[in-house]
Amino acid sequence: MNLITSVEVLADIIRQGGVIAYPTEAVWGLGCDPFNEASVRRILTLKDRPESKGLILVAGAKQQLTPWLQALDATSAARLVSHNDIPTSWVVPDRTITPSWVRGEHQSVAIRLSQHQPVQRLCAAYDGVIVSTSANPAGLSPAMSAEEVHAYFGDKIDAIFQAPLGMASQPSQVRDILTDTLFRA
Repeated sequence: MNLITSVEVLADIIRQGGVIAYPTEAVWGLGCDPFNEASVRRILTLKDRPESKGLILVAGAKQQLTPWLQALDATSAARLVSHNDIPTSWVVPDRTITPSWVRGEHQSVAIRLSQHQPVQRLCAAYDGVIVSTSANPAGLSPAMSAEEVHAYFGDKIDAIFQAPLGMASQPSQVRDILTDTLFRA
């Protein structure tokens, strides 16, 4: 098990096309560079997830969301960068910023501004958003520990971020940025 504590080393792995596992607010996630098609396809294969479903992106700071913020009205932009008691991924209209292999069949992308410090540190070291999808093959429960990540994926991922899991009781809710409609509680 390749446990790494350095966010700089993890960011380099992502930049080089690697796939990592990292602790999110509630469960372990798999992450990569969303603009690297081969890396994203590797995650889809690991999870046995169809591309058509799309993937969530996570940011650690407001400035990493600039391309999407610029495309939103003031109310929607405020929602995207708001601090919520429950981790929230917002479905944002997007036809040109995020690649189709991340958006899937949608003309939108789900994005979360994380309040979890390890995710914030990782995104800061990477200097951008990364893919954030639960660390589990389709049909199995999301990993709740580095050991579970390793049991699911073994050496098929490049590194596991040794950091604490957040205190949220469930993965992020998913809401529409324009209407506030709840898609996933």
